[in-house]
Amino acid sequence: MKLAIYPGSFDPFTNGHKNILQQACRLFDKVIVAVATDNYKQSLFTTTERQQMIAAAVTDLPGVEVEIVEGLLADFVCQKQAQAIIRGLRMVSDFEYEMQMAAFNKQLCSTAETVFLTSQPECCFISASFVRNIAALGGDVSHFVPAHVAAMLQQKYSETR
Repeated sequence: MKLAIYPGSFDPFTNGHKNILQQACRLFDKVIVAVATDNYKQSLFTTTERQQMIAAAVTDLPGVEVEIVEGLLADFVCQKQAQAIIRGLRMVSDFEYEMQMAAFNKQLCSTAETVFLTSQPECCFISASFVRNIAALGGDVSHFVPAHVAAMLQQKYSETR
């Protein structure tokens, strides 16, 4: 069985994330969406909220599991004996950072390859940080995230206003 890990903070899970995941599902038997707890970002949603939002968004994708991951991604990848780490590329500007991360991950877990998947044109401009900014200012994010995620964003920002 071919297993891939799709890591990220997913704060929030966007249509761009789902697009990359759909592509990965066509290539691998099983894909684990690895929701990072340890990252350098200040998260809007808790790790559990992010796990739940992703699980609800991927019910139509067979072979997808959503797990919370603590510590190094490479340790998780090796523990799961995954063959690949999925990384999405939206723009060419993503490539340099992603190549550096892939090199580190290869040194830390030599058995897994990083597979770069490019976003479809309708998703290549979507970023979680832009979605959060639009939602924070009361804008409509329904074209960029699944409907339940848009509702979660609206609720989260109405609590802070």
